[in-house]
Amino acid sequence: MGFSADMISKKRVVLSSNEKTPVMVAADEVEEWRRRRPWDGLNPEILALIFVRIPAEEMVSCVPLVCRPWMEVVAGPYCWQEIDVQAWCRRRNDSHAVDLVVKKLIRRSKWSVQRLSVYRMGESGFFFAANCGKCLKVLEIPMSEITDQMISKHIKPLPNLGILDISNCLKITSKGIATFGNQCKSLIHLKRNMLPIEDSKPMDDSEAKAIADTMPKLQRIELCFGGFGDFGVSEILNKCKLLTHLDIQGSWNVELGGELEGVCEKLECFQSPWSNYSDEFPESESEGDDSEEMESESE
Repeated sequence: MGFSADMISKKRVVLSSNEKTPVMVAADEVEEWRRRRPWDGLNPEILALIFVRIPAEEMVSCVPLVCRPWMEVVAGPYCWQEIDVQAWCRRRNDSHAVDLVVKKLIRRSKWSVQRLSVYRMGESGFFFAANCGKCLKVLEIPMSEITDQMISKHIKPLPNLGILDISNCLKITSKGIATFGNQCKSLIHLKRNMLPIEDSKPMDDSEAKAIADTMPKLQRIELCFGGFGDFGVSEILNKCKLLTHLDIQGSWNVELGGELEGVCEKLECFQSPWSNYSDEFPESESEGDDSEEMESESE
């Protein structure tokens, strides 16, 4: 929805709690509403707690048009402790534009971002994210253009980072994963899901071993459609002593030989490579259908 200068001079934008789109109302109605409910006089931190429930796009484009105090709150750091622009990034699908937005919002937060959730981020955006220091607790950057070299070049210690999502980041290898592990000592949840494939990848346990060697505090690991095998799973189980959740769906090189399957089944939640396929062809039903079909043919 666009706004002309004439429209804005005669009307103001008010966000309705029941609508996803802004509602246009007359200026005198807005003044009466403000007189009865002086929202613009609220503490900025309280207003921010309300505004963060609005999608980031609307918070940037609509809320500042209500009144100057609201505009100042949106321009300040309180609204940007958590930045989630993944939906917008997926629609835009442009790493350069994503980087510009990420840098702008991190500046607004005064480098106090606690959660950053973006899609297809590039090097300059990652530079800003990597310098959020002890404030950053969640970093979700699936499908980003980050490489091992960029990680080594820009990463700084992120002592409080607990959740990392580098799913489908095709230019990150075991080296980049190890760098993250060495700089993020508090990781408890790793998401490293790759694009679904029907056939198995060449056997490569290097990523699983890097995870096991550098992220010992992990409690939840998602490694769907990975190229690792039984050795990689064994390394993770042996070195990540706090592990409760393991998802390796679609990781076709894994056979769960020997005692490995039993160890995995003892976890609080375990998704095997075949979890989504085991119920597609129940043996009892297929066997019954086959026997009935054979009997009908013999008759």
